[in-house]
Amino acid sequence: MKILNSSRCFNGEQRFYQHDSAVIGLPMKFGVYLPPQALAGDACPALFYLAGLTCTEETFPIKAHAQAIAAELGVILISPDTSPRGDEAAKADYWDLGQGAGFYVDATQAPWTPHYRMESYLCHELYYVIKDHFNLNKISMMGHSMGGHGALTLALRYPELFASVSAIAPIAAPMDCPWGVKAFTNYLGEDQSKWAEHDASRLIAAKGKLFDNILVDQGLEDQFLNQLHPDRFEAACASVGQPLTLRRHAGYDHGYYFIQSVIADHVRYHTQALL
Repeated sequence: MKILNSSRCFNGEQRFYQHDSAVIGLPMKFGVYLPPQALAGDACPALFYLAGLTCTEETFPIKAHAQAIAAELGVILISPDTSPRGDEAAKADYWDLGQGAGFYVDATQAPWTPHYRMESYLCHELYYVIKDHFNLNKISMMGHSMGGHGALTLALRYPELFASVSAIAPIAAPMDCPWGVKAFTNYLGEDQSKWAEHDASRLIAAKGKLFDNILVDQGLEDQFLNQLHPDRFEAACASVGQPLTLRRHAGYDHGYYFIQSVIADHVRYHTQALL
């Protein structure tokens, strides 16, 4: 691991790292906010945040304003990049596919297969890199938009790794929206039974209750609401008895001003599970 830069922030440090990923086969970047408790040597809980389409490892640390509440509660914040990068990683002619749009799956189709392995990268590599390099105990997961999809599906697929899960404006039923259909067709092929393994609404219906609760926040003025389908995730949770707190917010859209408005609630929510 190589530190690219570090800045003092609420008596902690916001750092950005790069490492050579064996899973991706390319260098990958991620952000780490270390609260003052971590700098003092205390074991702290950690919260992974998965970002949305077009985002990088810098988007959440810069835009979400989560460091203040993380410093107060003693939570380490981890912000991975959203895809492999560079000339060796396949690119697309669309903003919602390819670099910046890894969709948190392991691609099985060319030209994406060699490097687009974000599920394995997060759950089989970066998860343990973080555990090995920082003094932490439990880990939780949250995300926004495409990252909300990633947080929900990865937590449901690997519940043994994560103490809790939450999402802000997640793509909650990707098989039923253009973003998901495009990504799954390109990354996973035409077999929709494989798609269902990465669709939060279908996963929860198949797996049943896995967490004491799941927190989801959704803005009602979200310009992408017809792509997100929170109602379908709500119905799937109800069908299997999975407790869900789905908060609908009048007047809020899909952007980071909404995230700033609810991020403290999410960090507090996870802290209860992590501690």
